Amino acid sequence: MSPIPVSSSSAKDVRKESTVARLLGSGSAGIAELAVFHPVDTIAKRLMSNQGKIASTAQLKIVIFKEHAGATAGRKFFSLFPGLGYAAGYKVLQRIYKYGGQPFVRDYLGLHHGDKFDNTFGKGTGKAIMHATAGSIIGIGEIVLLPLDVLKIKRQTNPDAFRGRGLFKIVADEGFGLYRGWGWTAARNAPGSFALFGGSAFAKEALGLADYNAATWSQNFIASIAGASASLIVSAPLDVIKTRIQNKNFENPESGFRIVSNMARNEGFMSFFKGLTPKLLMTGPKLVFSFWLAQTLIPIFDKKLHV
Repeated sequence: MSPIPVSSSSAKDVRKESTVARLLGSGSAGIAELAVFHPVDTIAKRLMSNQGKIASTAQLKIVIFKEHAGATAGRKFFSLFPGLGYAAGYKVLQRIYKYGGQPFVRDYLGLHHGDKFDNTFGKGTGKAIMHATAGSIIGIGEIVLLPLDVLKIKRQTNPDAFRGRGLFKIVADEGFGLYRGWGWTAARNAPGSFALFGGSAFAKEALGLADYNAATWSQNFIASIAGASASLIVSAPLDVIKTRIQNKNFENPESGFRIVSNMARNEGFMSFFKGLTPKLLMTGPKLVFSFWLAQTLIPIFDKKLHV
């Protein structure tokens, strides 16, 4: 069997797409992901927020569908779309920021520090680590969008937290309280985004791609699976903590350290990985889908714009 080809391209050797292509590609990926996977995201968030053991199918239905557990199939399905407005704003902006923003940080690192990555890690590997580092930096900055994520999660898991208040009333009442859990979010995003972009880049290196934009749709798909799987596993414990911080009632916040202490004492170590299996099975494909679509569409839009 012939060995797997490995690229040896320099970290400074990156294909720069146009800003418009990056915005169109990442935005399209976010819209498509929302349309297909919002119900899946709601299920994952509700399972992560559940603090008891699920011993029967009936209990599982209550956790997932809440007060609509005994309703018709149609009512159950539409009950998985709470907070869709917040989700639309958050998810599309998040994907534009993350998938469209990472290439800008990557370009900066390549221009000013590409040689350092090559000299430290070697060509090819240095380029992949540079992509991962750019992802980590952009992931930390994602906390700017945290209020929209908080509102989305509360609507999905704890609708009573709203108690008839509209968006502007909540923003006026809570102010910077909507950034509660920002430290845990940054702590989750840094390694998670590093693994997402790094896993994808290393997969493309293993496929022998010197120009990542030259990847076929199937190569992008393989790279997206590698990146998404690594990201979900690495960020799982911090994601559970972040979700529990954000789904509390506005008037009864709970610190991350208290949540960690209570989980360790009352639920055990494995509680930090609650929801990981459904995330890998359901949220995993969502991340693979959007990341694959963004990686595929950005170069396509770039080519169309330069015809």
